[in-house]
Amino acid sequence: MTDQAAPSDASADLWASIDDLWTWLDSSRPVDGKEGMLLRVLKLSEEVGEVAEAVIGATGQNPRKGVTHSWEDVQGELCDVVITALVALRTLTPDTREVFTRHLARVRERSLGPAS
Repeated sequence: MTDQAAPSDASADLWASIDDLWTWLDSSRPVDGKEGMLLRVLKLSEEVGEVAEAVIGATGQNPRKGVTHSWEDVQGELCDVVITALVALRTLTPDTREVFTRHLARVRERSLGPAS
């Protein structure tokens, strides 16, 4: 038996986890309203910066620091970007899953053509 969930289970778990994280963050945020929403979206910039830092560290591009990160660190930081983006989207709409699914379908069709 495998430890991995079936794709539909993993998808449901993803959206339940995003809702749980949003609920947790929303219950303890110090700033409400429009400003709180903007700060939630702004968090994405911080996470993207951490991806850049990890890539620089994985490639040793800073001669003063050398190699400070692994490619696994980069993977983790990219996951943080995705999670942060989905939580930000959940902050904008309770229909996160539907909004994301519709948008992904549009991007896929625009990029790859109609599904066969």
